Amino acid sequence: MAAKTFTLSEVSKHNTPKDCWLVIHNKVYDVTKFLEDHPGGDDILVSSTGKDASNDFDDIGHSITATALLDDFYVGDIDSSTISSKVEYTPPKQPHYNQDKTSDFIIKILQFLVPLFILGVAVGIRFYSKST
Repeated sequence: MAAKTFTLSEVSKHNTPKDCWLVIHNKVYDVTKFLEDHPGGDDILVSSTGKDASNDFDDIGHSITATALLDDFYVGDIDSSTISSKVEYTPPKQPHYNQDKTSDFIIKILQFLVPLFILGVAVGIRFYSKST
């Protein structure tokens, strides 16, 4: 019997802890039953859905036993033409950078003037208390 072939769009629909499919080395695996037993936690597996997770799988350095365990979860093959060969990098969201140079200048001036003011007040109090 020939293995069923899935598109990435079909596999991507299985992206929850109750229904989790992964694409690893052009094969599709239903790892839903393994989520609770996965040593790295279920979040790792669920976050690898909807894409080719081969690099994620290989980067971890899974043992031969772990690789063999995949056979138990095999459901079919992936139509490789539905997987983008171009890997898009999405940078993490960065906090808004303040490009207002005027406020930076004011902060630097205040960092200098406030301690100078406190020192002046302390000297003034000392001078006043000695003169009375």
